[in-house]
Amino acid sequence: MKRHLITAAGGLLGIFLTAALLQNGASVIQGRQNTAAPEFTLETPDLSDVPDLGEAETDSGEAVPIDPAESSTAGPEGKSVRDIAPEQFALSEEVTAKPLERIEARQALSDPVAKPEPIPSVLRHPVALSAGLIQFDGDRLLQLDGLIAQTAGRTCEANGKTWPCGAVARTAFRNFLRARALLCDVPKNGWEGTLTTTCTVDSTDPAAWLAENGWAEAKAGSPLENKVEAAKRSRLGFFGDDPRDLSATPVLLDETAVPGGLQTDADTLEPDL
Repeated sequence: MKRHLITAAGGLLGIFLTAALLQNGASVIQGRQNTAAPEFTLETPDLSDVPDLGEAETDSGEAVPIDPAESSTAGPEGKSVRDIAPEQFALSEEVTAKPLERIEARQALSDPVAKPEPIPSVLRHPVALSAGLIQFDGDRLLQLDGLIAQTAGRTCEANGKTWPCGAVARTAFRNFLRARALLCDVPKNGWEGTLTTTCTVDSTDPAAWLAENGWAEAKAGSPLENKVEAAKRSRLGFFGDDPRDLSATPVLLDETAVPGGLQTDADTLEPDL
């Protein structure tokens, strides 16, 4: 028991001596820092001692205003410093008074990519979607060049009556094509979407046929403008009366005359105007 007490007392004595040494060392270091770095007091200058930047003093001590335009500032090694006032950034009157001179455009850094030249191609099984718009293979569309695109839903008015001129124009165009093949200028590798180009059907220009019969409107500057104007004066197509003969008695279908007794519906028998 006595031996354990001696061991514990020795441990406590060692801890006390270590703490005393650390405290003594800290006091020595603090004293050295205070001696090496004396207190420094920051003095604030009196504003009355600062001269006015916009004034200069003469030999007599009188303050004279300074004109910024007449003042000059020297930089390092005696070099003048450019004034950065906003008005100095504007072009001088000597420059603005001269007329502008157009210079030659800079040449392209690379050669432009040449568009593939169109080649005459035979296009079969045309389907007229409207006057001047033809569909091929389900997804390719061809708009005849020189004409303003039309829709089958267009309506016209004549003698106070409205008639579906867009659908009538589509029917007239289909009767003209009669599913004949067209010879058109198309890109070598075909196309996707809508292509605007020229075509012929048995050496006849379908765009010219539409313009002559009044089923088209020409773009500004198109060679077909004269044909469209002539159709307007003659009141043809879009610019005339409804050409349909609505006085004819409709034909009634006999159910017994339909092969196999097939039941028909009004929607399925709707004729193309």
